[in-house]
Amino acid sequence: MKELLFGAAYYDEYMPCERLEQDVAMMKKAGINTVRIAESTWSTYEPQEGVFDFSHVERVMDVMEKAGINVIIGTPTYAVPTWMVKSHPDVIAETIHGRGIYGARQIMDITHPVYLFFAERVIRKLMKCTAHRKCVIGYQVDNETKYYGTAGKNVQEKFVKYLRKKFNNDLDAMNQEFGLAYWSNRINAWEDFPDIRGTINGSLGAEFEKFQRTLVDEFLSWQAAIVNEYRRSDQFITHNFDFEWRGYSYGVQPDVNHYHASQCLTISGVDIYHPSQDELTGTEIAFGGDMTRSLKNENYLVLETEAQGYPGWIPYKGQLRLQAYSHLASGANSVMYWHWHSIHNSFETYWKGLLSHDFQENDSYLEACVIGHEFQKIGKSLINIKKKNEVAILVSNEALTALKWFGIQATAAGNKGIGYNDVVRWIYDALYQMNVECDFIWPESENLSRYKVIFVPALYAAPNELLQKLNNYVTEGGNLVATFKTAFANENVKVSHEVQPHILNSCFGVEYHQFTFPKNVGLKGTIIDENSEAKAKTFMELLISEGAEVLAYYDHYNWKEYAAITKNHYGKGMAVYLGCMTDQATLKVVIRDVLQNAHVEIPVYSYPVIMRKGTNQFGKNVKYFFNYSANEQNIPFVYKNGVELLSETRIETQETLDIPAWGVKIIEEYDEK
Repeated sequence: MKELLFGAAYYDEYMPCERLEQDVAMMKKAGINTVRIAESTWSTYEPQEGVFDFSHVERVMDVMEKAGINVIIGTPTYAVPTWMVKSHPDVIAETIHGRGIYGARQIMDITHPVYLFFAERVIRKLMKCTAHRKCVIGYQVDNETKYYGTAGKNVQEKFVKYLRKKFNNDLDAMNQEFGLAYWSNRINAWEDFPDIRGTINGSLGAEFEKFQRTLVDEFLSWQAAIVNEYRRSDQFITHNFDFEWRGYSYGVQPDVNHYHASQCLTISGVDIYHPSQDELTGTEIAFGGDMTRSLKNENYLVLETEAQGYPGWIPYKGQLRLQAYSHLASGANSVMYWHWHSIHNSFETYWKGLLSHDFQENDSYLEACVIGHEFQKIGKSLINIKKKNEVAILVSNEALTALKWFGIQATAAGNKGIGYNDVVRWIYDALYQMNVECDFIWPESENLSRYKVIFVPALYAAPNELLQKLNNYVTEGGNLVATFKTAFANENVKVSHEVQPHILNSCFGVEYHQFTFPKNVGLKGTIIDENSEAKAKTFMELLISEGAEVLAYYDHYNWKEYAAITKNHYGKGMAVYLGCMTDQATLKVVIRDVLQNAHVEIPVYSYPVIMRKGTNQFGKNVKYFFNYSANEQNIPFVYKNGVELLSETRIETQETLDIPAWGVKIIEEYDEK
């Protein structure tokens, strides 16, 4: 990437009045250099079957090209036109709830041959219209793609073929591995395979969800292959991945394996939304950025993030700027808002853009003007930032799905409570608040030895090969930290009949035979301050040390003989096991002990001061200092002399950095030459 991309999604099709030239003038004033267009308006481009009208696309490209503004084209396939559904109602996905009804976006069966026929045709028509244009710098295939619960007859037939290949046509092997004898679910002929939507078997159900995720891989790869036929070598292919949604971007996406789906892209992209105002912490920005950067170990694009958003997200003064630089600090090469203007009708009327409904300048727009011109001024020092982190978190879609079927807090009354992503964020948030940057890795990742410490949250379902790989990592000198619910079942969600944690029990130097929910259970031990009120939370395994050092035990009259947190030297490395969820303070003590033993730098700063770092294209170290609070923060600068890029002032070692409320300082290492 040659410049930082700063922009917004722009929809001429939605405008209530003519204002394209006026919008471009306001964009130029704000330093906006990129717009995303076309992804949401298939019904405008093909109003009737085989009738095409790309006049909106053409006129936006004409004006943007004249203004020197880049254009990213989105394939318009995530929202189908009415004529298609009228003529072919079965293109709507059939899910566990039955056939959907037209209205919302993302309701189609992405494997349906009729849908794919029409999607390919509109993509090709759009490519012929846009690929040759100078202003078009890249393509976004589809939008926040998932499998949308599709589980109709055609999908289930594909799934049976998938299983026949997986088990080499051996029904007995499948029945045995999935435990289908239970409740007479055994399948004795492939022709008798039941409707998967009714299964109560967690192994079979989780395998179907894993299969459904592969449909996303195939769909995005299929689109990318079409785009590749037309695009120039200087035009990229990306996709805007999103995350588990809890009213904002939260955790690993259950319905897409980002690692697999990203393989067809030339650059990864992401949509990140987060709490704002007093709830702005930067955690979701960092989490989403770190995960997206880790997909290809490269810089990435933020294709959507909030400008104003819903009323509770309108940023305080300074926050929009703070958020923009927070994206860059994780390795993003763009900041792009959803969207330029606020929509005047329909579903997202109050998901407000950079401009409000009146199209007038407002505080958010004026702050974007500051950001845009700063990007123009110092962007060369901030683009293509490279990171070399010593810490990683291993995440697994298979473990996530398995713990949906068999919840951490499930009882006879129902399967409710915390999930996999709560454990992931428990670990990630502690590292973030300690200013310890990390990468994400996946079960398929190789070369684990490049990390001094690997955290493994709730790896409930994992193949033996992965567990052995983690064993080897420790044997060869690595430091492994795993939580409860790790190494309990194999990749088919079949619980091990051997000592738990399966395969890793020698590595961790512990075993356990029972687990329960803590009620008034404290924690005591060598890492627990005598005056603290540390408690076991949510879930607890009754650990028995088999040579491991007990860092903490359960402070409870009935559970006091059991360990809660242990540390074990194994081969050349060390393995720490957290048998329960704890408060953040206790977790941070454990993390600090591990990092110190692994000789990983622990910055002197902690939340609300967040420091992120990297090396820029000039080979200089860059450090971002963020203040995620309403109070000024005064901190010592403990690194080499540098230049604060935003103010162009020299910063000396041990000088005090004064960071205003919701402010940012960016220090580039000073060239002593």
